[in-house]
Amino acid sequence: MEEEKIREPLLKNKYYENCPGCKVDKAKELNQNLSILNLGIIWMVVLSASLPISSLFPFLYFMVRDFNIAKTEADISSYAGYVGSAFMLGRGLTSVLWGMLADRYGRKPVLIIGLVTIVIFNTLFGLSTSLWMAIIMRFLLGSLCGVFGPVKAYAAELFREEHQALGLSTVSAAWGIGLIIGPALGGYLAQPTEKYPHLFLKGSIWDKFPYFLPCLIISGFAFLVAIVCIWIPETLHNHNDRNKSIDDAEAVENGSIGADKDRIIQKSESLLRNWPLMSAILAYSVFALHDVTYQEVFSLWAVSPPRLGGLNFTTDDVGNVLSISGFALIIYQISLYPHVEKAFGPINIARISGVLSIPLLQSYPFMAMLSGLTLYIVISCASIMKNLLSMTIITGLFLIQNRVVEQHQRGEANGIAMTCMSLFKSIGPATGGAILTWSQKRIDASILPGPHTVFFVLNLVEAVGLLMIFTPFLREKKNTISIKEQC
Repeated sequence: MEEEKIREPLLKNKYYENCPGCKVDKAKELNQNLSILNLGIIWMVVLSASLPISSLFPFLYFMVRDFNIAKTEADISSYAGYVGSAFMLGRGLTSVLWGMLADRYGRKPVLIIGLVTIVIFNTLFGLSTSLWMAIIMRFLLGSLCGVFGPVKAYAAELFREEHQALGLSTVSAAWGIGLIIGPALGGYLAQPTEKYPHLFLKGSIWDKFPYFLPCLIISGFAFLVAIVCIWIPETLHNHNDRNKSIDDAEAVENGSIGADKDRIIQKSESLLRNWPLMSAILAYSVFALHDVTYQEVFSLWAVSPPRLGGLNFTTDDVGNVLSISGFALIIYQISLYPHVEKAFGPINIARISGVLSIPLLQSYPFMAMLSGLTLYIVISCASIMKNLLSMTIITGLFLIQNRVVEQHQRGEANGIAMTCMSLFKSIGPATGGAILTWSQKRIDASILPGPHTVFFVLNLVEAVGLLMIFTPFLREKKNTISIKEQC
């Protein structure tokens, strides 16, 4: 009883006993410390959902080749492109729907359904015996795994406002690490009977389905995370009409009916007419297009021979550079970004990062003049800086998107963002590869020779995104809604 009396005055807001969202908000108000457990939850969910996205790229060429559908060797890449794009197409078509379901029924069930989807369809993809089976499994995996939009809303609601930047930066960090670890798992674990004949025997299931092992490992991890998510808290508020009527009566009694009317208007506002939200989503999509194109171009350029302006790296060299960048990204997102965001704000730090990215990116072609250990160190440092700046921009836009909408619209808002981003990303790799091929054919040009051209084009996209995060295009919403929602 004495403890309740001490804590009671600390509760400034009204909470409903049977509302899961109120329980989370009450816990946040009573405990101002950062929850490492909640960070771990966000990390595991995002990592398990991001691993299947890129894990297939190291072995996709060989998988399509084994289907014996390509008439010529050149056709293999075309068929592989269909498999690679199926996931993004499926995700782009259903992200808004999953966001709306998360707003109506809660974040937790959508996250669990998405993880179970990974377990089923990623496993079946590893067992694919034909091109059409592979395409359908990837499409179903993308369309039924509605994790990425709701998990950002969940991260925004699970933490106190002062820890929100760290929560959303954890989403970005786990996403980036997943896109690095995924290809590593696919590369090391595919075709195990050829790479590890003493452990995986000829004639076994691993020989019949040589690309099953990496998919099984990733699906097993997603299965464990899905089990853990059964006990995670729900953050969506669930108040009945009677409670709302009581709130309205109290608002009239307290003389705050005008504020409530403003709030009702905000709740009924169409997301498509919410310009602060839509401008942040459009800017986010442009930067996402830039990032996925950069990832494609960097890997292809790094392994290209010096006569084409490349670095003559091996696939192991590229993997090592990306691994170093990923490790640095974890440290930055967990330890430094929250302090930087608090000092400058999400918009200002995104602008600063965009400005710094342009000269850094244009310096890449000059690095081909180096060699040996010097080249390795310089390109690793440049890759680290580029990834840190990109994640700073993306995380800042995550924060803006989640702060300019009410909680009951946050899932749908993130779904719209995922749809728009997926559509932009679907054109990035093919376009980047085509431009790189064209630039390497003009290696002796007097203006922007060789790779200078493709990095200049990347900078044009970066510049467009940079202009979009300045006013009047991007602006924060007046009377920005607090993360501590009152219902």
